Amino acid sequence: MDKLMIASDLHGSARYSELLLQRFRQEGAERLLLLGDLLYHGPRNDLPEGYAPKQVIELLNGVREHLLCVRGNCDGEVDQMVLDFPILAEYAVLTWGGRTLYAVHGHRPLPPLLPRDVVVQGHTHIPGWQRREEGFTLNPGSVSLPKNGSRRSYLTAEGTVFSWKDLESGETWQTLDLEHPEDC
Repeated sequence: MDKLMIASDLHGSARYSELLLQRFRQEGAERLLLLGDLLYHGPRNDLPEGYAPKQVIELLNGVREHLLCVRGNCDGEVDQMVLDFPILAEYAVLTWGGRTLYAVHGHRPLPPLLPRDVVVQGHTHIPGWQRREEGFTLNPGSVSLPKNGSRRSYLTAEGTVFSWKDLESGETWQTLDLEHPEDC
C-alpha cells in the first residue's frame, strides 16, 4: 500500500460520508480505514447534519472493496447485518511504514505497545497526536461531529508521514513524520 486514508465517527451523516468518499477518490489512497461509529449518532450526540444512515449504508457498501473497519462503541450487530464488509473487529493490526499500526476506536484499553508502534483511534472526535514511551497515538478527529472547536477532518498516511486534512477543503493543516516528530 502506498497511501492510506483514515477517518472516524461518521455517525450516520450522508452529507459528510459522501464528502469523505469524494476526498478518498481525490487522495488516490488504496484503502480507507474507518475507526468506527459509522451509522448511529449515539445517545450523547446531537443528530449530525445530513443524518441518513440508510444513505450511508449505500455509500459505504458501494466502496466495500476499499474499506478496512474496526468497531466503535455505537456500532452493533444490527449494523453488520446491513453492511457488506466486516465492522465488528475490536481492533486491526497492520504493518505500515516499517511499524506496527493498531487501529482501534478508542473506547477500550489499548493493547501493549512497543516504542515504534502506532495507534490510530477515533472516539473523542478531537484530532491530534501524542508521543508516549510505548509509541504514538494519532486521532483523525470526526468526519461529522467534531468536538472542542475542532474541524471535520481525516488523516492520510504515506510511509512514516501522517497528515491531518480538513474534510471540507482538503487542506493539510498538520503533519507528523514519525521518524522526526521533534520537527512537528
